[in-house]
Amino acid sequence: MRQDLPGIDLDTSLGYLLKEAASALRTSMEAVLRPLGMTVTHYSCLELLAQRPGLSNSELARGAFVTRQSMNVLLQALERDGSVTRAAEAPVGKALPTRLTDVGRTRLAAATAAVRSVEVRMLDGLTADDRAEALRLLRSMVRALRTDPGQRDAHTGTGRD
Repeated sequence: MRQDLPGIDLDTSLGYLLKEAASALRTSMEAVLRPLGMTVTHYSCLELLAQRPGLSNSELARGAFVTRQSMNVLLQALERDGSVTRAAEAPVGKALPTRLTDVGRTRLAAATAAVRSVEVRMLDGLTADDRAEALRLLRSMVRALRTDPGQRDAHTGTGRD
């Protein structure tokens, strides 16, 4: 790193490495999903619905890390291809719960196998302990970033809750 300019040394920056890993993961997932006619967002939506049936457009958008507008466009396409159904009217409020159809479950099964192959490749060479430690560390980083900086102790950097 150049000493005359303050900044981040990309060779040692965890944030940069996480972004690089996320980009490599997404690229690999897109490559195995493309032959199935899916994107990562498409797969994420189906997986979320399999694990949490009845989610609304807003909940799916948050879970897939996209805008509500992008999710709405995707849900319309998924309805047209028979992968999901949405109620014509909201049972409560304005949210239309979405559910997977048998077609959606079949498409999800193929996508899950493809995505799992990417994850297996990514984790190849890591021990069970390495994987557990990686999960612990990543969850800790997510918690730290989601905590309001005003709620962190200035001396220890830990949350005050």
